[in-house]
Amino acid sequence: MVTRRATGADLDAIMDLERTSFPTDAWSDAMMREELASPHGWYVVIEEAGRLVGYAGLRAVRGARDADIQTITISAAARGRGRGRALLATLLTEAVDRGVHDVFLEVRADNPVAQALYASEGFVEVGRRPRYYQPDDVDAIVMQLDLRGWAARRAETAASSAADPTASSPTGKGWC
Repeated sequence: MVTRRATGADLDAIMDLERTSFPTDAWSDAMMREELASPHGWYVVIEEAGRLVGYAGLRAVRGARDADIQTITISAAARGRGRGRALLATLLTEAVDRGVHDVFLEVRADNPVAQALYASEGFVEVGRRPRYYQPDDVDAIVMQLDLRGWAARRAETAASSAADPTASSPTGKGWC
């Protein structure tokens, strides 16, 4: 598995996955092309065996206090293996590097798996946008993360793991 910065050369593969994952409300090629080229956008992809299996995007103006997770998408065959969490962590780390304090996102009200992922990383619901996703008429749950708190928890966990490498292992032996 390779995670790397997305480029314009990834557009076709990203759009194939976009249309497969979001058949009723996929972004247009032009919208995604603009996102990939924007100085405020930061997109990454996951490849396995030379094939794109996921992508994610952050919109974060350098120097701004807040940022938005634009999208996280994993192919159906690659879901359930921590790739979405890895992409989210990559985006949040970039937001930290850009000096962001708060990260926002919208998630479909009918996507409990994504909601649980975001909540497990510290996002909290701060509002709803009725019938946001069209043409499906699905509400968006607006979520917010205190990024400085997230970064502090992550640093604390890393420090604990470094002090006791067996602490994070379910076997207590420091290996899988």
